[in-house]
Amino acid sequence: MQERVRTAIDGLTVTIDAAAVHVHSERPLRTLSSAVTGGGFATAHDVLNVHVRDDYDGDRPAADLAAFAAARGVACGFIGLMTAAETQLARAETIGDGGLRVAAVVSMGLSNVAAAGVTPPAPALPGTINAVVVVDGALSPAAMVNAVITVTEAKALALAAWDVRTPEGDLAAGTSTDSVVIACTGSGPALEYAGTATVVGWLTARAVRAAMDRICRDKCARDGGRFGW
Repeated sequence: MQERVRTAIDGLTVTIDAAAVHVHSERPLRTLSSAVTGGGFATAHDVLNVHVRDDYDGDRPAADLAAFAAARGVACGFIGLMTAAETQLARAETIGDGGLRVAAVVSMGLSNVAAAGVTPPAPALPGTINAVVVVDGALSPAAMVNAVITVTEAKALALAAWDVRTPEGDLAAGTSTDSVVIACTGSGPALEYAGTATVVGWLTARAVRAAMDRICRDKCARDGGRFGW
């Protein structure tokens, strides 16, 4: 089953299904990400967050993402992520203030949580939190880095609010394989900063937390309570 989500950002569509989360923009997006394909600073119309099996060996991620993109009719130059989390459970939220809008699309698996600086390095298990944030504005390069920090802080606080803990009992800040994509349309206001003191940072954090809260509430409803954290 495929869900098409309205984002309130002109030309931006989000498609969610069991195979992937697909963020498409009619306008080229300037991006900064930790993506498998197209990581770092790039320009793209499409962001694909592709579901893989729990036992995916990871030997050919770039080639596997390219094959998936081609099958979906996505041209080269896309931003590609992978996750073993169930992508059909991803959620999208758009929050605006005046003429500024920010959309966040999050997929979340919690079987691989870690506490940064506390959990020692170990082979990664399935379970990833992937966040894609699109700002309908013109972020400077420094602001895009700032937005990565803001997303990470918001993610950690959302997990703390739901008391998500590592197997050792420490509060989780994320998983050991999380990815973040920051994208902007380049239209609208010029934005030199994107920290928590700014409107764009405020909207970014709220959108990410709202998407994560929806995922957690949905999980509780499916499980009949808070199980499996």
